[in-house]
Amino acid sequence: MSKIEKRYHWMLDEVKSAGRENLDADHASQYDFKEDASVMEELALMKRLGLNGQSEVVDIGAGTGQFTLAVASLCTRVVAVDVSPVMLDVLKAKVSASRLPNVEVVQSGFLTYEHQGRQADFVYSRYALHHLPDFWKALALQRLRHIVRTGGVLRLWDVVYNFDPSEAKERLDAWCATLSDRPEDGWTRADLEEHIRDEHSTFAWLLEPMIERSSFHIENVVYSPDGIFARYVARAI
Repeated sequence: MSKIEKRYHWMLDEVKSAGRENLDADHASQYDFKEDASVMEELALMKRLGLNGQSEVVDIGAGTGQFTLAVASLCTRVVAVDVSPVMLDVLKAKVSASRLPNVEVVQSGFLTYEHQGRQADFVYSRYALHHLPDFWKALALQRLRHIVRTGGVLRLWDVVYNFDPSEAKERLDAWCATLSDRPEDGWTRADLEEHIRDEHSTFAWLLEPMIERSSFHIENVVYSPDGIFARYVARAI
């Protein structure tokens, strides 16, 4: 338990909010099979945004570290932050095997991570913010702004609903229908149903004002055609 959690008993427990599957060692061991983080595409984007050998990066919600390990060879320092001990076990094994000297692994979350050293040039977060209800998302985004320097970049991917509430049943049913019930194929329909039911993905028209109120300017956003996913580039102002 962090110092913040000891002092403020009303603080959300981010470990309990991490999602059942992210605290399961079997899931963590299979995560890289299930999920492709598109790291080459992401690194190309980050380099266009100014990533170089002097950059410092914080990867929050790093999971098994697909992005962490890829970006480490291109920057001076990367801090991989995650609340899940089983995800971090996988990540630490990878870091040890890679012998990368510039990767730091921290067990913490959006609401508890305390950045050490100079402000980061980039904060990266993929499929993690949705574990927080909207009140806590707003606090988390303000904390991320303190981590990144003015002019730095927040790269945020997530399940973000870009449709009207009246469309929810049709859109979400269609999303769930894209997957089978076979675990051997990777993600399943039941996984999507669990995400919708138990996690906290929100509407774009709620999330985006939170981002901008936290002193980020949204420079670019790409929504998936089905209205389920969004990828943001936000500049700290």
